[in-house]
Amino acid sequence: MSDEERYTDEAKAIPEEPRGPHITPDLLLFGKWDSTEVEVKDPGLINYISLKPVLVPHTSGRHAHRRFRKSRVPIVERYVNKILNAGSRKDKKTRTGRNAGKKLKAINFTHRAFEIIDFKTGLNPIQVLVTAIENAAPAEETTRISYGGMAYPRSVDVAPQRRIDMALKSLAVGAVRNAHKNAKSMEECIVDELMLAYKGDSGSYAISRKEERERIARSAR
Repeated sequence: MSDEERYTDEAKAIPEEPRGPHITPDLLLFGKWDSTEVEVKDPGLINYISLKPVLVPHTSGRHAHRRFRKSRVPIVERYVNKILNAGSRKDKKTRTGRNAGKKLKAINFTHRAFEIIDFKTGLNPIQVLVTAIENAAPAEETTRISYGGMAYPRSVDVAPQRRIDMALKSLAVGAVRNAHKNAKSMEECIVDELMLAYKGDSGSYAISRKEERERIARSAR
C-alpha cells in the first residue's frame, strides 16, 4: 500500500464532528427586524444613513467629538438620541427636557412604537423610519447675506448631513409635542408622526416644517 492510499484510508476513518444549529450572522434590531433589507431611495442620503445591523441602538457615544462620525451611527440610534433632546431648551449646552438623559426609556419608546407599526401595517419599521426621513428632509433653506451693512435672505441648498439632522429633529419634536397633554401614549404619538411622514401627509409636523422651509426658500431665490 502506498503512502497516499494509507493517508486516504486514515482520513476516512476519522469521524466527522457534529455540526451545530445554523446561526444567522446578521443581527436583527431588537431581535426582530433586519436593517439590511431597507432601501434608501434618495441618492443624496445613501452615504449618510447607516443601516449597520445592531441588536440594540446604543453605541456608547463612540462617534462623539469626531467630525462627521455620526454618519456611521445606526439611523435608529440617531432617532433615539433626538427623542432625548426633543423637549430641551434651544441652548445646546443645556439638556433639560423631560426625557433628557433617559436613553433606556427612549429606546423602550422606540421599541414599542416599532412593534405597533409592524403589527398594524406589516412593514419593516426601519424602512418606515428611513422613508419618513427622506420625505421630511428639506432640500433648501434660507441664510442671511450682508451687502453694505444690509442683510438679505438668500436660498441655499442643504447639505445631506444637515438634511438628516433636521428631519430627525422634526420627527422627534412632532411626536413629543403630540404627546403633551394628550390621552395617547408616547409610543402611539411616535407611530402617528412616523406613519404620516412615511405617507408624505402634511398633517405630520415634520412634513409641514419641511414645506414651510422650502416655501420661504423659494420666495428668497
